[in-house]
Amino acid sequence: MNEQTVLERLDRLESLEQIRMLPAKYALALDMRDLDAWVGLFPEDIKVSQDKVGRADLKAWIDDTLRLQFSTTSHHIGGHIIEFKDRDNASGVVYSKNEHEAGPEWVIMQMLYWDDYQRIDGQWYFRRRLPCYLYASDLNKPPIGEKKMRWPGREPYDGSWHELWPSWKTFWQAKPDDSLPQIAEPAPLDRFLETMRRGSAVPRVRVR
Repeated sequence: MNEQTVLERLDRLESLEQIRMLPAKYALALDMRDLDAWVGLFPEDIKVSQDKVGRADLKAWIDDTLRLQFSTTSHHIGGHIIEFKDRDNASGVVYSKNEHEAGPEWVIMQMLYWDDYQRIDGQWYFRRRLPCYLYASDLNKPPIGEKKMRWPGREPYDGSWHELWPSWKTFWQAKPDDSLPQIAEPAPLDRFLETMRRGSAVPRVRVR
């Protein structure tokens, strides 16, 4: 193994560790309402909306969101898969189980994030976080049935939990029979997410 290969492997390991820390830092800063620490996880030119760009606008947005909707939150980070596009750009999927004090209700939520990460001047940041929701419901009201997103004071709606993954529709559209299933080749270790998504488009999640 030549020196360049060793340095490249070390760089990849250090990058993986930095990226894996991002969701944990995101959760802690958000739950403790350290908004400066939270916005610092995004690059200076982060796009907030069509006409708003930068950490100041991002801080104003999250401040309004937290003050208006949640008096207390707790974010629990789950499995995290990361794949690199090149040395300075990567994508990943991370599970998150969250709890929110929303007025008279304690709302629990299951979701995952589709993330894009970028390294700028040696530091890894969130370039984008796309939230994909399975459910949100009061602790005492299991989200059985359709339209599992059930926030207090809002009409129930469907999340986007399955939209990144064509396998969900394929599974339910298939008709079981007696024939043996065809087994696909295992996904390459560094292309697991890409293989699972099968070229599907990233869903557009409406802000509610």
